[in-house]
Amino acid sequence: MLVEDDNSEKPLDLFLKIGLDERTARNTIANNKVTANLTTVIHEAALTNGCNRSVGNLLYTVATKFPANALVHRPTLLRYIVSSKIKTPAQLEAAFLFFSSIGLENFELKEFEESCGVDIDVPLEDIERTVNEIFEENKNVILGQRYRTNATHGWDLHQLDIKNAFLHGDILKEVYMEQPPGFVTQGEIGRVCHLRQSLYGLKQSPCTWFGKFSQVIEKFGMQKSKSDHSVFYRNFEAVGDLFGHVRKRHPWADPKIVKQLIDVKLYGLLGERTAADDEKTSRKKKEKLTKSESMSVDAHPPPTSEEELNPFFIFPQPEENFKVHTEIFFSDRPVLRVCNTREMLERHLKATGGRVFTRFPPEPNGYLHIGHAKAMFVSFGLAKERDGCCYLRQGMMTQTLKLKRKNILIILKKLSSGDGLGTFQITYTSDYFQDLYDLALELIRRGHAYVDHQTPEEIKEYREKKMNSPWRDRPIAESLELFDQMRQGMIEEGKATLRMKQDMQSDNYNMYDLIAYRIKFTPHPHSGDKCIYPSYDYSHCIVDSLENITHSLCTLEFETRRASYYWLIDALGLYKPHVWEYSRLNVTNTVMSKRKLNLLVREKCVDGWDDPRLMTLVGLQRRGVTSTSINAFIRGIGITRSDCSMIRLDRLEYHIREELNKTAPRMMVVLHPLKVVITNLEVGSVMDLDAKKWPDAQIEDSSAFYKVPFSNVVYIEQTDFRMKDSKDYYGLAPGKSVLLRYAFPIKCTEVILSDDKETVVEVRAEFDPSKKTKPKGVLHWVAEPSPGVDPLKVEVRLFDKLFLSENPAELDNWLADLNPASKVVVPRAYAVSSLRTAAVGDRFQFERLGYFVVDKDSISDRLVFNRTVTLRDSYSKDGK
Repeated sequence: MLVEDDNSEKPLDLFLKIGLDERTARNTIANNKVTANLTTVIHEAALTNGCNRSVGNLLYTVATKFPANALVHRPTLLRYIVSSKIKTPAQLEAAFLFFSSIGLENFELKEFEESCGVDIDVPLEDIERTVNEIFEENKNVILGQRYRTNATHGWDLHQLDIKNAFLHGDILKEVYMEQPPGFVTQGEIGRVCHLRQSLYGLKQSPCTWFGKFSQVIEKFGMQKSKSDHSVFYRNFEAVGDLFGHVRKRHPWADPKIVKQLIDVKLYGLLGERTAADDEKTSRKKKEKLTKSESMSVDAHPPPTSEEELNPFFIFPQPEENFKVHTEIFFSDRPVLRVCNTREMLERHLKATGGRVFTRFPPEPNGYLHIGHAKAMFVSFGLAKERDGCCYLRQGMMTQTLKLKRKNILIILKKLSSGDGLGTFQITYTSDYFQDLYDLALELIRRGHAYVDHQTPEEIKEYREKKMNSPWRDRPIAESLELFDQMRQGMIEEGKATLRMKQDMQSDNYNMYDLIAYRIKFTPHPHSGDKCIYPSYDYSHCIVDSLENITHSLCTLEFETRRASYYWLIDALGLYKPHVWEYSRLNVTNTVMSKRKLNLLVREKCVDGWDDPRLMTLVGLQRRGVTSTSINAFIRGIGITRSDCSMIRLDRLEYHIREELNKTAPRMMVVLHPLKVVITNLEVGSVMDLDAKKWPDAQIEDSSAFYKVPFSNVVYIEQTDFRMKDSKDYYGLAPGKSVLLRYAFPIKCTEVILSDDKETVVEVRAEFDPSKKTKPKGVLHWVAEPSPGVDPLKVEVRLFDKLFLSENPAELDNWLADLNPASKVVVPRAYAVSSLRTAAVGDRFQFERLGYFVVDKDSISDRLVFNRTVTLRDSYSKDGK
């Protein structure tokens, strides 16, 4: 990083000298990275005394867009700019593309000059002839459009066609050039049409980047007028599209000459701009469509964006992995810009056949939650979408964790293969123990590791003070000998570690000489007796490289480890996977940290790790949530880097309902039964009626129906009866009729009260066998299968949100926020007899109640049902 001394010229003065206007110069200074880059570029170009504006604009573009994987070639490009051999944005873009493709490799100047149009002058008559031809080809369109442009509140980016108008592309690249990936909402992305991928990294609010857009357009010399937050840009479509057509035929033509010729030609064809050209296009009121027309329109919905169809669109291809992954800043040496060489990448692609390889490491505590489901979706999904492979990597597990690991594998197999996420291959870090040890020796030999004798407390203290260990600079031969003694068990546990020699003065604490090996006299279930074990910080990046992982995917809390990750594999000269961090999944009304989940289980606030109220995968599975609905939920929220959003639980429940509505057959269950005696139906008379399992069941499909007995004693919900009727009440009341679903209308004729003269114990009614009565209310019910025999008794557990607050984790006393009604047990509900054969895991919709699943606590004579989700849907597709 460039450091100014007291005598150096201030950046603002330097930027003004190269022709930047004051506003642009001050905005540039607000960005430290761009300021440092532009200052360096000006010095490299030896233009500290200034230059004309055209050259200055090119320098600015070099500072912001030059490929990071080819910085060694930047001085060459600057010489061509200063000598005016490269003088147009088109040539500069071609140069960027050329250098991006060669990276650090040497190149022939002749090849470079041919790629960038050096010394190619397009004659004026050729440009004029091309402009005339294009105007003739597009004459009708130009006459129809004239000077009209779009006027919007903000911007209508749908009108930008970057394929046909390179000027638009230059402007947009200028706007988004410095945005880090992944800080934009799906709604904002949706407004940008073809530019969704480049906008995925938008961090600022729309107002901020609209302002930036305005500044850049001014820089490109386009006209602007203000009108109450509406901005009109002249010739944006007319000039832009025509400009693009000319560039296709003459890529190295002088853009100023092209624009002048187009302006003259437009004026000659259209004449002066009129007031009508500045009017907003009036929108006709939409006519009401007929039913057939409406169906025709709905048959062709607007196209879905690439990211919505394929959330993995944002990830680069394996063959693109020659670009700089990250920059590592050191306190005592130059910036390390990590990238693969062409030879290294070619060896990797040969080994993988160009396929994608990802990996998913399960949690060592054995209890995965919905956040890990997102990680699985990303890793397994990317591999499947690119026809690759995902490694399920097992870490340095001990015997005590072996059983939990087996349980993890069972869950993962269900979740990964349940809805077609593809197969995976199980690997073990222990398979690479010898490779890891050999590479540790090499790291010591290269002077990048040392044996340390500090205690954990001393290491912590020295890190806090940014102090080097007393043993950091011990001789390489001595560290090699001590490390061999560690391996042979000649040094006690806790008396020595192998540490990586990184940068104790770094601003990144993950560069404070992380531990590579510890002494631990514990046998390993795969490799037998061991005396030393590699740390995660040391092993996971090396194994990524050894397994030829193309995309090393993790959540944003690991972003600070990226420097250590790349430092290590660069120090060893290994292939470098592409690291990509994305936002972790945060859901409202729950907690997902290991510490808080452990506390909930330990304090018996929940009934174990598989409590259906928890967001653990075993808990969700027990609640009846399918892997399909989880993956649909994750696909819907997308793969972004926005780590500050909280996803509403309603959104997950929406996807659960969507899935179960298609797969869960309908049944009738009464939670709180109220006895209804039908007085005009003979005692002992039982009719078997057909009830629908599915709303759209066809009469000819017998499998879509189940039989329900109808007798003179039926049971309805207690809440479906009132002593006093009202207009907005559709239940049963004295003298009122309702329809028993799939059966007959009944009318209340008498009410039997208990001794307190308030509690209803029985209702008597008459049914209408002709079904001529047409009541508005429809009730679910269950009848006695035979005289004096109760319906099937089941236990129903009604689960709700575990916490009352949306974000309980931010509360000091978060346990006090537990929802006391998060679990309500109904011990004696009545169910239709068809449920008698239900097995554990079977899912049903209980009509008017919700979706339920058979719980593992069920026994032969007592079924237990867990409520998965209610029927009510409070989530809007357009909501968050």
